[in-house]
Amino acid sequence: MQFITVEPTNARPEQDEITDEEAAALVRATVNLFARWQVSDKEACILLGGMAARTWARWKEGRIGRVDRDLRTRMAILMGIHKGLRYLFTDPARGYAWIRKPNSRFNDMSALDVMMAGEITDLIDVRDYLDAERGL
Repeated sequence: MQFITVEPTNARPEQDEITDEEAAALVRATVNLFARWQVSDKEACILLGGMAARTWARWKEGRIGRVDRDLRTRMAILMGIHKGLRYLFTDPARGYAWIRKPNSRFNDMSALDVMMAGEITDLIDVRDYLDAERGL
């Protein structure tokens, strides 16, 4: 039996995909986005994976601590949802309001209702829907 040597790849680079500086910018953008979506503090904590209310309050004050991989991913998906809505609606207010409107694709629930189930896959489902609507 002959063994083949496989050379290592850079599939897992040493640097995080999202830097700490970028994560802090994501936090600020998420706080602003949730204000535009009129997301309550309780809803924000659920959307961010069960975040502690105290941590969310600190984020709103601009005091950002460690942001783990799950939070970075959740916020990146939320920004993708926001981007998708900006492409679909020329009037930003319509995009912000869409989050709470019933949608037949979601069994007459709103996108926010879907995302409030709390799983990261629920956020992905909404983003995938918007990407499909944009023809991506």
